[in-house]
Amino acid sequence: MAETVDAAGARATLEAKAARLRESIGEPIEGPGQMTYGSQAAAATHVFEQQRDLALRDHERAQLALVIDALAQLDDGTYGTCRSCGRAIAPARLEAIPWAASCIDCARHSPR
Repeated sequence: MAETVDAAGARATLEAKAARLRESIGEPIEGPGQMTYGSQAAAATHVFEQQRDLALRDHERAQLALVIDALAQLDDGTYGTCRSCGRAIAPARLEAIPWAASCIDCARHSPR
């Protein structure tokens, strides 16, 4: 017997993930403030941390888009269908990554 996707559980997980991402994205990233003469290493560290935070924010925005897309798929009845080949995505994969848009075989062969 084939496994089935728990749509209600997937929706709850996706909505919770979307809420966490929106909250995280909404937090401000601190600017460098006023620099004083002294430690160039401290200034460089601060710039590095700010760039890291911006990169993480970009990643969170991209992940939020995937989560929103998965919620839309739940609404239109296509959740769990691979966008590349049209086959069903394994329920275990959707349990691990509820916003997965492709089956494991297509994910292995897609360029990153």
